Amino acid sequence: MTKKILLATEKAFAKPAVDGITKVFADAKYELIKLENYTEHADFVTAIKTVDGVIIRSDKANSDVINAAENLKIIVRAGAGFDNIDLEACTAKEITAMNTPGQNSNAVAELALGMMVYLARNGYNGKSGTELRGKKVGIHAYGNVGYYVAQIAKGFGMEVYAFDPFVPAEKMEKDGIKKVEDVKELYKTCEYISLHLPKTKDTVNSINYDLLSLMPEGACLINTARKEVVCEDSLMKIFNERKDFRFGTDVAGDKDEEMKQFAPRYFATPKKMGAQTEEANINAGVAAANQIVNFFEKGDITFKVNK
Repeated sequence: MTKKILLATEKAFAKPAVDGITKVFADAKYELIKLENYTEHADFVTAIKTVDGVIIRSDKANSDVINAAENLKIIVRAGAGFDNIDLEACTAKEITAMNTPGQNSNAVAELALGMMVYLARNGYNGKSGTELRGKKVGIHAYGNVGYYVAQIAKGFGMEVYAFDPFVPAEKMEKDGIKKVEDVKELYKTCEYISLHLPKTKDTVNSINYDLLSLMPEGACLINTARKEVVCEDSLMKIFNERKDFRFGTDVAGDKDEEMKQFAPRYFATPKKMGAQTEEANINAGVAAANQIVNFFEKGDITFKVNK
């Protein structure tokens, strides 16, 4: 029986990515159903009912969606983060959940450096700003995105530090960066901090006043991870206390409107833009399609993220 695959994207992929995904499934002789730019969650719930596999982006695959799926065997999040998938619901129904780590990494890293430049130049308001060369940048969580941030930052002539208890010093040293053993030391040392933490019970609100208050003069925090890792009350306090503090985010928080009073020291993209490049679209979308085919044809569960 022909496999039916749903492409459910509230924010659609770029056309070249959709073309690549379509080709992968056509070659495998799978049927591809597209639900693009939908506006009602109920449409996703209805569309998933009879399919065998699904590709999503930042779409909410909550328990309503998962429980509505009668034939679903695999769901792939085209991107690194997967907190938008109810993993427990997937496990309960023996559905394999996957992500596509590394496929969007360069796009997110370039955005992080772009926001650093934007904030260093006061939002391009014509007033004198500062340069990145010679400044210290700290990478909080050194994964795929962190690696690319480090490489680009070195090209700017920045000194690069990183904190990640799960990455050995030898790996960081090989990449030409300095490992910091204590997170407080990272914040004390670096004018710029780039966040790449996943959203977990341990990381929610972990970027708080105690850490931010340690940052040296000219402090700039960049968040291209998840909004929940930064404590918004702490941000407000720091902004009010320190006229030198700057914050750029790809994930505007609940207090975005209040934060706008601090512009140009505050900047948030209007929508999550980290993976919004044609290249990242193609990389993540095609990788997700190939993972689904390999799952069905070879039993490959390399990127499985649930139990």
